[in-house]
Amino acid sequence: MNTTVIELTAEKPQPAVPSAKLLKPLTGAEALMQALVEEGVETIFGYPGGAIMPVYDALYDYQDRLNHILVRHEQGAAHAAEGYARVTGRAGVCLVTSGPGATNLVTGIADALIDSTPMVCLVGQVAVKLLGTDAFQETDVIGITMPITKWNYQITSADEIPEIVAKAFYLAQSGRPGPVVLDITKNAQQELMTKSFHYQKCEKVSSYRPRLVPKQEQVEKAAELINKARKPYILVGHGVLISKAEKELLAFVEKTGIPVATTLLGQSALSVDHPLYTGWLGMHGNYGSNVMTNQCDLLIGIGMRFDDRVTGNADLFARQAKVVHIEIDPAEIDKVIKADAPVIGDVKEVLNRLMPLVNENDHTAWRNEFRKYDDIEDEKVTKPAIAPTTEKIKMAEAINLLSKKTRGEAVMVADVGQHQMMTSAYYEFKKPHSLVTSGGLGTMGFALPAAFGAKVGDPSREVIAIIGDGCFQMTLQELGTIAQNKLPVKIIILNNNYLGMVRQWQQLFFERRYSFVELQNPDFITIAKGFGITGHTCAQREDLSASLDTLLASETPYLLEIIVEQEENVFPMVPAGTSVADIRLE
Repeated sequence: MNTTVIELTAEKPQPAVPSAKLLKPLTGAEALMQALVEEGVETIFGYPGGAIMPVYDALYDYQDRLNHILVRHEQGAAHAAEGYARVTGRAGVCLVTSGPGATNLVTGIADALIDSTPMVCLVGQVAVKLLGTDAFQETDVIGITMPITKWNYQITSADEIPEIVAKAFYLAQSGRPGPVVLDITKNAQQELMTKSFHYQKCEKVSSYRPRLVPKQEQVEKAAELINKARKPYILVGHGVLISKAEKELLAFVEKTGIPVATTLLGQSALSVDHPLYTGWLGMHGNYGSNVMTNQCDLLIGIGMRFDDRVTGNADLFARQAKVVHIEIDPAEIDKVIKADAPVIGDVKEVLNRLMPLVNENDHTAWRNEFRKYDDIEDEKVTKPAIAPTTEKIKMAEAINLLSKKTRGEAVMVADVGQHQMMTSAYYEFKKPHSLVTSGGLGTMGFALPAAFGAKVGDPSREVIAIIGDGCFQMTLQELGTIAQNKLPVKIIILNNNYLGMVRQWQQLFFERRYSFVELQNPDFITIAKGFGITGHTCAQREDLSASLDTLLASETPYLLEIIVEQEENVFPMVPAGTSVADIRLE
C-alpha cells in the first residue's frame, strides 16, 4: 500500500518527502499538490482564476513534478482530460476556478459521464463564510454537477484534502469509470493543516462496491446459452477497451467462432481485418451488422449499454433472440433490452471465466450470411464513396486514403457529425484505443482539445483530429494551446460549408428545408497561421494524396483543410424510431 507521512515538525530525514518545503506545516493548496504527486498524476489541464489562485501559487513549486497545460477555455480542459484518459486509462485532471470556470467544464463533465471516462475536476470555490451569499464568482457547483458526476464533494477544510483526493481518484477509475468533481473552498486552500500530511491511496469505499468478479452461476448460464446457440452474435462496446480486455476478447471470439460487431465507441477493440469482424452497429453502422441483429438466435452484449443509436426502436430490436449481457454497471442490465442471462462484472474477469466453459465452435456458415449484405453495401455505398465520379472530393475517399497511408494505426480523434460517421466507416482500425470521439453526448467541439490531450497521454502514437467546419469553430481557440506546447497534432478539417448532419436530416426528412445550416466560414489556414501553426487547403482530387503526405510528414502541428462535396450524405442510415432492419442505403 502506497503511504506517505509528512510530519509537521521534522527532526530526522524524511526520504519520502520530495522537497524541504514539505517539512513545514502544509497549506491546503500544498497538500493538494502533494496528494496529486502521490497519486501518480503527471499532467493537469487547467486555467487559473481568483478562487483557485492559492493552488496555482502552490503549483509554481511543483512544475518539476506536475506538467500543467494552460488551455484557452475550460471546456477545452475537460475534453483534453477526456482525450488523455481515453488513450491511457488513467483519470484526466482539470484545474479551474469558481463560477464561470466551473460552469465551463459542465459540457465536458457530462460527456465524460455518459462515455464512462475517468476524470477528476478540481474546482475553486469562495471561502466558507461567503457560501450562499452570491459572492463574486460563486456558483453552486455541487448542485449543478450532481446529476452529471459519479461523485462530487465540497472540501471546506485543509485537513480533508488527502483523504478526499484519494477517494476521488479511486471512484473515478474503479468499476464503471466516470468524472468526479471536488469543489475546494478558498479558505481550505489557504489555511494550514492541523495534522500531519498522510496520503494513502484509496482501495475501497464502504458505500461503493463495484462487482468485478462475476457470480459463477451467472457465468455458467451464459456459457450454456452460448454453447446451444446456432446463430450467436457478439456486440462489443466501450467496456472492452476500458477493461483492457482486447486479448481476452480475441481469445473468446476465436474459440467460439462467433461473428462480432462493435458499437461506435467499441471500435478498435478488434482489428477490422479479423475474419469474424462484421463491422459496426448503429444508426450509420454497416448494413449487415445492423440487419443481422434481427436474425440471430443469441445476442451477446459485451461491455455495451444498448444505446438507442444501436437498437433503433428497442421494441423491434432482436425480439427473436436470447440475450446475454456482460456489464459492470448493474443499472444498465434490463434498462433497455431484457437480458436472459445477465453477467455483472468486469469484462476481463468475465471473459476469463467464460473461456473454460464455452465450446470450440465454427460458425462459418452463419458468418457467411453477413457477406451478402456486405456485398450489397459495397456496391451501393462503399465503392461510389471511395472512388467517386463527382467533381469535388468526398469525405469518405479522404478518410479511406488517410487510413491506407497510416496503415490503420493512428489515433483518430473525431468530432461530431458526418465526418465522425465517415471516420468510423472508412478508417480501418488495426490497434486498440484508436478512436477517440464523443459518443453518448455528441459534443461538437470535442475533437481539437481531445486530440492534444490524447497526444500528451501517448506521445508515441500519431494523433489525427478529424473535424467538420462547424465543430472546428466551437473550440478553435485551442490551437493556441497546441502551438504553445508544441504538440505535433495533425488536424484535418472536412469543409462543406454546412452543419452537415443537420442538413442531411433536413434533406431526407424535412423536404430540403435547410433551416440555418449553411455556414459562412473564415479562412481557417490564416487563423492557424495566426497561432503559429502551418497549414494549407486542398480543393482538388489530384492534390489529395500529396496533401495528406505533407500533413503526415510534418514534425510540428499542422492543419489541412479539405474542401469536400457540399451535399454528401452518410449511408447506411437507420431512420430514427425504426427497426435496425429498416436501414437505408440511399
